[in-house]
Amino acid sequence: MAKILLIDDEEGMRRWTAQFLRTAGHEVVTAKDGVEGTETAESTKFDLVITDIIMPEKEGLETIMDLRKQDASLPIIAISGGGVMSSFEVLDMARSFGAVATLDKPFSGQLLLKTVDKALGKEEGH
Repeated sequence: MAKILLIDDEEGMRRWTAQFLRTAGHEVVTAKDGVEGTETAESTKFDLVITDIIMPEKEGLETIMDLRKQDASLPIIAISGGGVMSSFEVLDMARSFGAVATLDKPFSGQLLLKTVDKALGKEEGH
């Protein structure tokens, strides 16, 4: 399965998402914000990054840009529950910054796995 970097400042969401991905057979490394996430991505090769957009320290759009500079081919999924702007606006911006897929919080485990498979190019024929 895939080696995934999960970046989210919400501990409960980070724990639930990581556990769900691990149960599906993925190896998951977590980071609490964009600073920690980009530093982790510099030292470790990942198959996929899932990043929250609204975070302290370094928000997700800046994180996506930095990850793209490190590896332009790295698939990135952006997740957001909104904030000052609606989730739709932030996730739309994330796509323009290089996210290959987006998820609006809260999302189901099934939708998460389907989105991960699609981002990894493993979507089964529908």
